[in-house]
Amino acid sequence: MRELELIEALERVLARGGPRIIRSRGDDAAVVRAGRYAVTSVDALVEGVHFRSGELEPEEIGHRALAAALSDLAAMGAMPGEAYLALALPPGYGRDRTLGLLRGAERLAREHGVTIAGGNVTRAGELSLCFTVVGWAEDPALLLGRDGAHAGDLVAVTGALGAPAAYLRLLERDAQAPWLPREQRAALRERYARPRPRLAAGRALAAAGAHAMIDLSDGLASDAAHLARASGVRIELSLEALPLADGVAQTAASLGVAAAELAATGGEDYELCVCVPPAARGAAEAAVRASHDPIALSWIGQVRAGRPEVVFCDADGPLRGYEHAL
Repeated sequence: MRELELIEALERVLARGGPRIIRSRGDDAAVVRAGRYAVTSVDALVEGVHFRSGELEPEEIGHRALAAALSDLAAMGAMPGEAYLALALPPGYGRDRTLGLLRGAERLAREHGVTIAGGNVTRAGELSLCFTVVGWAEDPALLLGRDGAHAGDLVAVTGALGAPAAYLRLLERDAQAPWLPREQRAALRERYARPRPRLAAGRALAAAGAHAMIDLSDGLASDAAHLARASGVRIELSLEALPLADGVAQTAASLGVAAAELAATGGEDYELCVCVPPAARGAAEAAVRASHDPIALSWIGQVRAGRPEVVFCDADGPLRGYEHAL
């Protein structure tokens, strides 16, 4: 597969771009009509670390790579804009699979009004996709960080947790899972293969007066701890209050693990954990219901003054999510 031929084929997969794009692919750099404030994040997916090609279709890998990056913009409450892809292909990966990667990412990009405005293709020992995403905000006061949680805030999560972790456990131990209804198994796989970045919910929560937010990539136990440390507060959560995705309880029971602990530590949910002042609880619920991507908001704990940490009050001991060993 010749590089220039592949680049021309990739060009045909990607949309030309929206009103912000002045120049994009085909030049040495993109030229974009900017908003007032840029919100930028980089996220990489690497074969053998974040996924295995044998378990996912190329379109799903492309989707997951862009979704993981866009989820960081969702956690800030930013309006998504452009994405730039650094793609590393192993020898023999092939034109069709490469185009599949781009099709999966492009489909998600169009859904959220994102333009994949450029990037780079190279050869490497393992497949990897690294997306840089740029969002925009007219007022930095509308953006959220991890450091704004206050004692007294209520803690909530969007959507339901545990499906990706449950599906990965199935792959490791009981891939066929004959005891799990086919529809539930398919739903677990879909949540793992095609996570949904909560961009609309993130903007709605920021506008409703939330104080702090983070996306759940490494598991609630670890990601909420980032909020606690950045804000200098103690976050108390309840395992019993966690919203579990369909099929998680059955999968956990079959594997002999506690469903709520699996949901708290498994990671890759790409939901949002948000800290909201009590007076804004109703506004937050209404804003998420009225957003372009209506999603449930579940209240799972409270922020208190104290040592910066996360405590699950109904757990037998400390819980931790995923952490890379570097």
